[in-house]
This record gives sequence, structure tokens and C-alpha cells, in this order.
Amino acid sequence: MRRAAARATVAAVTAALVATGTGAAFATDAPTRSAKDVTAAVKAPAVTQFKAKARTANAPLNPLFARDKSGNLWGYIPNGKGGLKAPIPAGDNWQGARFMTQVDNDADGYSDGIWDIWGDELTYTPWGTSDNRLIGKGWKNYNLAFAAGNLGGSGPEDLLARDASGVLWLYLGYGDGRVTSPYKVGRGWNGFEIAGKGDLTGDGKDDIVAKDSAGVLWLYKGTGDAKAPLGARTRIGSGWNGFNKLVVVGDVDPDGITDVLARDKNGALFVYRGTGNASAPLARGVKIGSSGWNGYNLLF
Repeated sequence: MRRAAARATVAAVTAALVATGTGAAFATDAPTRSAKDVTAAVKAPAVTQFKAKARTANAPLNPLFARDKSGNLWGYIPNGKGGLKAPIPAGDNWQGARFMTQVDNDADGYSDGIWDIWGDELTYTPWGTSDNRLIGKGWKNYNLAFAAGNLGGSGPEDLLARDASGVLWLYLGYGDGRVTSPYKVGRGWNGFEIAGKGDLTGDGKDDIVAKDSAGVLWLYKGTGDAKAPLGARTRIGSGWNGFNKLVVVGDVDPDGITDVLARDKNGALFVYRGTGNASAPLARGVKIGSSGWNGYNLLF
């Protein structure tokens, strides 16, 4: 009975995706941007060096991407020991993008390209191309946007976006860069820094974390339901105001559990390893990068 219900739910969500998608075209308001495919550098070690359990979308294995002030992208590959390797060039001409986020379209645990917002446009660029595909216009009102894992339960990664009035919206991904019409998640999100990409609690559903203006970090467990994707929040801990950026790219260790990265005000980078325990989802932070990370104006 449970399996039948699960199949029915997925079928219903898939039908909604088919019904509400929009066509893609070339972006018009921005210069051509390149996105080099560095995922091969992640996939090969995942089998031979990392020796982690089979990769899943709930604990994706991705580089950490960073954009410098000149608009160049740099990819930091996990080193298999909980840290990151030296950066490799990953693209250029991205200086005007307000938000950038890597997205997994086929739910294999590895990202397939970039969503970015440039001016009023949402664009998707597959890895290894300069094919900046226009997904839609009307995105100027958003002050936050990122790929947050499979929050809607349909398989491909979804996009969370917050508007100027503090309302959070969920766009389900089609699996080809396109997104559905939005589902309203809720109001009151303007005071939060939000991040997420994978399962932090061990229940197989993707979660997010959010830091409030007082420096308290909260866990919002995912439900897998597009109409109500987040459960009630639980407190992780205080003292997070010392960080000026939170980012989740997946499993950094990699031990099969998603982790959280945080940059402090001095430009040092820390990893908080996921435990898979909902009551204490993050271990103590470990510094994996010295000062210098403040030289990047986007991390994703």
C-alpha cells in the first residue's frame, strides 16, 4: 500500500510538471557565460578514492564553486578527507549574475549545470557549454535564489526563491533546467540566510538550514510535499553571526551525509559535518580554509 501511494504521489507531481512548464530560449540581457565541466574530477575519485556508499541525490557530491570579482568561476573539488583541493578554472564572464547555484537534473548525486539570475532573467547553463538558456523573466523581485535539493518529491532538484516581501517560493525542476510555476512556502523569511542541498537528518528527504538575525541556526526538515515542503523548525544552535556566508553543496567528507560550509568574517572556511541525527544534525566545525575566502563574492 505504501509503495502504491508513493508511486501515485510521484505520478501526480510529474503530471503537474508537464502541465506548467515553460519553453527555453537564449538569454537576452546578459553576455555569453561559460561553465566548464569539472564534474569528471569529482566522479572519478568518488569510486576509487572516496570509497563512500553509493552516491545519491540526498547526499550529492559536488565541487564548491566560487566567483571572483572579475566574474571568473573556480571549482574546489573535495579531497576525500573532508577538505578541498586547490581551485581549478570553471568558467568566466559571470560578473553580472546576482545569484548562481548548481543544479542536479537527473537525481544522480552530481550537478549538471548552473541556474543564474541576471537582471530580470533566470537562465540555465549546462556544464561544458556556453549555452545560456533563458528559462523565464520576472525574477528581479527575488533577493535570494538557490537550488535546494529535491524538496518537492518529484526527483529533479528544485529552486527556492525569496521575494522582496519575505515570501519564500518553491519552483519544481523539470530535470532539463526548466521550472514549474511556483508553490508558496510561507511568509516571514526576510531575516534569514538560507541554505540546503541534501538530507541532514537521515530520513531520505532533503532539508534546509536558516540563520536568523540573532545568529541562531535552525533546521527545517523536508517533507517531500511540494505544497508544504518544510516541516516545523528545530534549533541547531546559536553563535552563527560570526559567519557571513552559509552554503551547502552536498557531502564534503564524503561519508554519505550532507554537510554545511560556513565562511567567517575573517575569510576562513569551515565545514560542519552532517550527522544524520535530527536532534543534533551538525558536528563541531573544522577549519578547512584559511583567510582569503572573502575575496569571492559568490559561493555555491
